[in-house]
Amino acid sequence: MRLSNLITAIDLHACGEPGRVITGGVLDVPGRTMFEKKTWLEQHADGLRKRMLREPRGYPAANCNLLLPPANPAAHAGFVIMEQVEYPPMSGTNTICVVTALIETGMVAAREPATTLLLDTPAGLVEVRAEVQGGKVKSVTFENVPAFATHLDAKVEVPHLGTVTVDVAYGGMFYVIAEAEPLGLRLTPGEGRDIARIGEMIKTAAREQLPVVHPENPAIRGISIAELTGPPLNPAAAAKNAVVVSTGQLDWSRPATWTGALDRSPCGTGTCARMAVLHAKGKLRLNQPFPHEGILGTIFTGCLVRETQVGAYRAVVPTLSGAAWITGFAHYVTDPDDPFPEGFTVGDIWGAAIDKPLT
Repeated sequence: MRLSNLITAIDLHACGEPGRVITGGVLDVPGRTMFEKKTWLEQHADGLRKRMLREPRGYPAANCNLLLPPANPAAHAGFVIMEQVEYPPMSGTNTICVVTALIETGMVAAREPATTLLLDTPAGLVEVRAEVQGGKVKSVTFENVPAFATHLDAKVEVPHLGTVTVDVAYGGMFYVIAEAEPLGLRLTPGEGRDIARIGEMIKTAAREQLPVVHPENPAIRGISIAELTGPPLNPAAAAKNAVVVSTGQLDWSRPATWTGALDRSPCGTGTCARMAVLHAKGKLRLNQPFPHEGILGTIFTGCLVRETQVGAYRAVVPTLSGAAWITGFAHYVTDPDDPFPEGFTVGDIWGAAIDKPLT
């Protein structure tokens, strides 16, 4: 048997969103910070991300995390987040999956009833508290990087949709946020194809018309995710959302052909971005719990713990709580004769922002 590039991984999901964690096969990568390690992977070793997330080893809604030695000696572990078209600086679901994998497999010593640890991410150090019972991680709460709104009630012109009112905010990635009801959506699973398609159309327009740059790290720029919001269906939630994650492009020269899939969870950084917008509009107070429902009816609970400043923007520091579950352990390999060593994508599954009217 002639196999190479052996990767060991743990598969998990956080309230529905898959978050694979690579535990073996990559010793370390160059970089003085985790952000520099992320950048090195983007520029020199992107084949790992493609191999893990594209078919046949992955699928369009999958995410992956690479565990690495922390660049900051104060941290317990470091990790780089990999998604279908980008390496986001921060992700709530992926953080929850990484913490669960570290504790439940013994890579980090579990302490009951709570285990605290510090993670080194491309967005900076993240403080985490995990509630642990009988060796099982029942919930993960982390303090996210500061979140802030850059545009409130802005108007964007979206082909075939007309003028759409949006907010733009950073919660670890830049989100464009729009109300679902004016678009004829209730954010139910059966609307998944339409949500993905409309979300990609709005994101493509907003990315072109509302450029954004993180004031403290200009390498973080541009809206990369769309979030549609509405009233909750779960009575335990304060609001509902459906986040559309880009999965690729049918034609890389034409942004209008980008394809997207739904985040299956309530979305951690999306919840933080949404809370930043609500706070900026005077609709969410500090220390007010914000239970946020996702497309499957599952809930992440956010809370704004203090105000701060990021460049010229008034910002807030959010915490987020959620849970993850291990679904399997795997070894991934590459056969030298495999015609698709880095996997493949086919634009036949999820909604695309194509150049024709909605039907």
